[in-house]
Amino acid sequence: MQNKKNQPATEEQKIKDILLREDYVSAKDIENAEEYARKTKSTIVEYLLGQQLLTRDLLGQAIAESFGVSYADLNYNQPTRDQILAIPEAIARRYRAVLYAVKDDSVIVATDNPKQPQMITALKKIFPQKNLTVAYSLKEDVEATFVAYRKPLETRFSLILAGNRRVAPEIIEEILGDALIFKASDIHFDPQEKEVVIRFRVDGVLREAGRVPKEHYENILNRIKVQAHLRIDEHFSAQDGAIRHSKDGKMVDLRVSIVPTLDGEKVVIRLLGEYVRSFTFSDIGLSAADQQLLAEASKKPYGMILVTGPTGSGKTTTLYSLLKALNKPEVNVMSIEDPVEYKVSGMNQIQVNKQTNLTFAEGLRSIVRQDPNIILVGEIRDRETAEIAVNAALTGHLLFSTFHANDSATAVPRLLDMGIEPFLLASTLEMVIAQRLVRLICSSCRFSASMSQQELAAAFPKLAPYFNQKSLTFYKGKGCKSCGDTGYKGRLAIFELIPVGRELKEIILRNPSSKQVWEIARRDGAHSLFEDGIEKVKNGITTIEELLRVAAPPEQQPQAMR
Repeated sequence: MQNKKNQPATEEQKIKDILLREDYVSAKDIENAEEYARKTKSTIVEYLLGQQLLTRDLLGQAIAESFGVSYADLNYNQPTRDQILAIPEAIARRYRAVLYAVKDDSVIVATDNPKQPQMITALKKIFPQKNLTVAYSLKEDVEATFVAYRKPLETRFSLILAGNRRVAPEIIEEILGDALIFKASDIHFDPQEKEVVIRFRVDGVLREAGRVPKEHYENILNRIKVQAHLRIDEHFSAQDGAIRHSKDGKMVDLRVSIVPTLDGEKVVIRLLGEYVRSFTFSDIGLSAADQQLLAEASKKPYGMILVTGPTGSGKTTTLYSLLKALNKPEVNVMSIEDPVEYKVSGMNQIQVNKQTNLTFAEGLRSIVRQDPNIILVGEIRDRETAEIAVNAALTGHLLFSTFHANDSATAVPRLLDMGIEPFLLASTLEMVIAQRLVRLICSSCRFSASMSQQELAAAFPKLAPYFNQKSLTFYKGKGCKSCGDTGYKGRLAIFELIPVGRELKEIILRNPSSKQVWEIARRDGAHSLFEDGIEKVKNGITTIEELLRVAAPPEQQPQAMR
């Protein structure tokens, strides 16, 4: 037992002691935080920050004190691009280190783990003539500086701009064309003092695509507003619109959001490309075993299937893949969405419209009177929508929806907390799916590397139980022109499926915690998000680093790997 206490919890205990000793929080606050952490499988820090009992700066100072080093606030004293690039990218990412301050004879390097072995040796090779001091900074602040290492995408519109040609509003057509080529999900127009930075979100990561002189931006902005049917004389209010863009005979739906900032109006365009609409279960990452479970649940004449996950985790794509398999002439499929992301032939899709009071709840009431077999509700956001959805599933309809929850087990207590009667939920819920998106290793620059069990245990201590072989082979991407030098190209999902069987239905009647739900699901053979990701790592689909970016290893020991 003593060994367990000396593992990861030690650092949290140190932080807790410092927070109490310095009166950052009260003993009652810590008690509430520990209770919350037990119930939600989170940390006391998440509770304290969420309840605004602690600021990020105070947290950083407390953690720095637990390490016995000073705190470097990378938000207040932001390092320059030259400072960041002073440490080679490979070293910076390996140790999550950034050059924080430089003096004549000394440097301060910030990292989120000052106790990393070999880090000091590696940094002294970079700064051989300087006295080196290591400081602590929050992990997300350190990683935010790594954007400086990203190389701009080689876009056609940036070459047009570099050629000193007249920048016409029609340049937006080239920008959209480039975004489709790179399969970007979003285009960002970020106004700055003298220019506008254009970035594409590719495989979940924002990358710079080009820059437009500020004097040409107004014409581009007005063209976007006209095409999206927005007011061109409005510069101080947020506006939302949509564009139907035709490219090479194909229609692409664009969602436009414009908000005023200090340096001008920022535009974000969401691209709903054709390359998403044709996805199958295999394309999105479902294993054969999980496909079978989902197929069995979706063949039932009534009930509810929920897909959970954060914004941008591919929930809608999963539901459309499911509907594509079920959408047949003899079936009436209807949806209420905000917005309608993909138009599907043979499916009756309704767009939420707040101006006409067409909300999820009102739309769902109307759909039930349209004699549907299958209903898609874009999102369950409130108690009213949840109650109508459950009743629709109870009265002979198969209903699919998305729901915001950290994992599949948490969805059950969250729905009960919204006020859904336990006996109604137990009668209707057939399956809960949780998912996250991971980037795929680029097939053009993929290479293999061997690693022993000892090396794996040293680099990733928590992963050793998931690999039984003495010699392991992992895959990575070197980085090439095809993937924009990232080593990744494309994304798919990792999944966690909980079929709701007899035992789960019985415990739902007793208002269970997420832990109780997960324990029963495990006994029934459910695997966690992380375990599904490990399978994809073993198959050379993604990397360990990418998996750890989106999913944490579960507290329990892994099941026998499939």
